[in-house]
Amino acid sequence: MNLLYDADTSLQPLSGKTVAVLGYGNQGRAQALNLRDSGVQVVVGNRDDEYREQAIEEGFDPVTIPEAAAAGDVLLVLTTDE
Repeated sequence: MNLLYDADTSLQPLSGKTVAVLGYGNQGRAQALNLRDSGVQVVVGNRDDEYREQAIEEGFDPVTIPEAAAAGDVLLVLTTDE
């Protein structure tokens, strides 16, 4: 097993880019918060449900999934398997 630490990687490739997190469930929430806390520009796309409300409570301004996809330079598709 090879362990990687913060010093082993860089967020430079995401500098000046917007990451669209599509879906704010278990994975989407964790990814969005970690990216934002690391200084990455994040836009959240989610349908109108309790997860959208949670995103608002946590400081995001969620938009529809198509709007977020259009706004993102990098897309994280973390929607349900349905």
